[in-house]
Amino acid sequence: MLRAFERILILTAATLLSVAPPAHCAYKLDNSIQVSPAPLMNGSPCLITVSLPNEALSITGDWQTHRILFFSNSDHRTWFALAGVDVELAPGSYPLTLEANLKDGTHQTLHQQLTIETAPYLQVPLTVPDKFVEPTPHALKQIAADQIVKEKAFASSSPTRLWSGNFLPPLPLAPESDSFGNQRLFNGKIASIHHGLDYHAKLHTPVAAINSGRVVLARPLYFEGGCIVIDHGLGLMTVYMHLSKIEVAVGRRVRRGQIIALSGASGRATGPHLHLGVRWQGTYTDPAKLFELQMPSPH
Repeated sequence: MLRAFERILILTAATLLSVAPPAHCAYKLDNSIQVSPAPLMNGSPCLITVSLPNEALSITGDWQTHRILFFSNSDHRTWFALAGVDVELAPGSYPLTLEANLKDGTHQTLHQQLTIETAPYLQVPLTVPDKFVEPTPHALKQIAADQIVKEKAFASSSPTRLWSGNFLPPLPLAPESDSFGNQRLFNGKIASIHHGLDYHAKLHTPVAAINSGRVVLARPLYFEGGCIVIDHGLGLMTVYMHLSKIEVAVGRRVRRGQIIALSGASGRATGPHLHLGVRWQGTYTDPAKLFELQMPSPH
């Protein structure tokens, strides 16, 4: 009688274990999500790596007001995304939510709290021609027209990744000057945050693309001077400013290290230099930190 009862218990347990899990399960998997660099500061780009025990068909994420798109290696268990922290984001803890659609038809929601620390940015006084501080009515019309051009270039990014490997500086031998995130005071009147990285560069120094992508803007603008914007896909773009000569056209595909322009002092510039900006979904992040990230090589 006892053995018969034990057999019933075993059969019941086996039946319960064989029941398929629900199609949607939400839980916290801290060990599945890794974010670099650490610590994470305002103005920093970041690489998000997700490791899953099972194959996934896709992963997307929500961070602040941004939708994060991931790409995978060949086993579809490890996924990567480049994202960024706005330079003006207040320090604190912010939730990251990831949605994974698995190959077996199930769905997982992963949660992680990201702690953002304050980066030590400085104030830098600069002197520029008055026309760039108080533009004339004619200049204001040009600025407004330029804004439309830039908005069009920034409006959409390739849904697929166009870059590969590590990002490399556009001028490997040029020392950096004004740093990202510094508060810039123009003639003591206008305060702004420097949304890029400046390099000392003599006139007509060759400028290279920091990674592969597609040119979405290549023309002179009022403030930016000669300007190129490259879309690297998945919301990531790079901006090259104050150029003396542009050597690529809109729509052209470029490779990492390819010469795309010559440096100059056009636009609102205090002298010859190259301004490099890294833009992710409308947020500008520190190019120097992007160069430090070890990018995955999916295989």
